[in-house]
Amino acid sequence: MLPVGARELSGYETLDYAVDADGILTLTLDRPEQLNAFTVTMAEELVDAYDRASADDTVAAVVVTGRGRAFCAGMDLTVGGNVFGLDESLEPTMADLQDRLDDPEILHGVRDTGGRVALATYRCRKPVIGAINGAAVGIGATMTLPMDVRLASDRARIGFIFGRLGIVPEATSTWFLPRIVGISRALEWVYTADILSAQEAHEGGLVRSVHPEDGLLEAARDLARRFSRHRSPVATALARQMMYRNSAQPHPLEAHRVDSLAMFYTSIGDGKEGVAAFLEKRDPGFTSRASGMPPFYPWQD
Repeated sequence: MLPVGARELSGYETLDYAVDADGILTLTLDRPEQLNAFTVTMAEELVDAYDRASADDTVAAVVVTGRGRAFCAGMDLTVGGNVFGLDESLEPTMADLQDRLDDPEILHGVRDTGGRVALATYRCRKPVIGAINGAAVGIGATMTLPMDVRLASDRARIGFIFGRLGIVPEATSTWFLPRIVGISRALEWVYTADILSAQEAHEGGLVRSVHPEDGLLEAARDLARRFSRHRSPVATALARQMMYRNSAQPHPLEAHRVDSLAMFYTSIGDGKEGVAAFLEKRDPGFTSRASGMPPFYPWQD
């Protein structure tokens, strides 16, 4: 259910995109009769929705959930042909993925669709919170890993079930999952392909908290407000990208280079208002926009 006053801006076949008065975007997977099973269309629409949220200055934070009983029951295996949307006539090489990444033939015929969604989540300039309301298996689980925080309902079930299907973990999950839960637990969950209860996922560090089903979405929205209210949009966007990207650098000097420029530009931007508000004991009135990042921003697409 959307909050009172939310603006529905969907235009999508498989998603609802609605922004409330606090700037919280609720992005809802909307194929409830199919348990929100993932399709190529859903992948394209999720990529567009994340990029749209980055550019939309009315959006302060994003909450992702599913309509009905499931979050996402994995790839829709009922479609014809290659169910993952890949072109079996091709014989791709790593050189193709290095040199022709965005060539339409590689983009649509070879690249993992879930990975394209994960990369869109990763480059998003807004905090992203997963509200896992039910079954989340396969891509339904891995699409949540680039989200900053995951909350689960007490009826959620999460599974990295690729071994049962004879395929490998996708959606860049081999980059994210070990960082979230550690390499040994990540491997155990992938090897066993077990379906985890919400409590098991919480104990393993995958989800932040477990909630009654009827309180999950409001808990996620409350957290989104805490992330975004009285916060600088540019500082938040920078912090999100710095945390993910700098943590993968080979030496802290690389983080220092980025930190230095980020501190310089925020200190002469919203930082001035933040310091004044602190000294005057009032809420800050930040004016930056995440659609306009500082000139040094090294991760422009």
